[in-house]
Amino acid sequence: MNTKVIATGVIFFGTLAAAAFAQEGATTGMIGGAATGAIIGGPVGAGVGAVAGAVAGAALEPPPERVVTYVQQQPVQQSVVVQQPLVVGKPLPRDVVLMPVAEDPRYAYTIVNDQRVIVDPKTYTVVQVIQ
Repeated sequence: MNTKVIATGVIFFGTLAAAAFAQEGATTGMIGGAATGAIIGGPVGAGVGAVAGAVAGAALEPPPERVVTYVQQQPVQQSVVVQQPLVVGKPLPRDVVLMPVAEDPRYAYTIVNDQRVIVDPKTYTVVQVIQ
């Protein structure tokens, strides 16, 4: 019983702190991480899950508008065909060639399945698919 009360408290106060200091992606990650951590590891798991979830959620926030504009203005290059669906938060295959975003080195882009895709160049994780 005590562990459920503690886990609930960690989730509740973690959510309040996240809402006050973080943006939507980090908040969602924190809540999901805390809930998963509480189920797997109890109160300690909830705390660890909340922190890990907040970091992961913050990393997948949409890129700044200037990055989207930069990618939209680049000349169309040859599209790469990838069999897997393009999903934000999922990595592209490592053999896909990425072009750096001159405006912000935290991002790269490519054209996959005839769609412009903004990617984290370190992890190849899809950050945004431009329609």
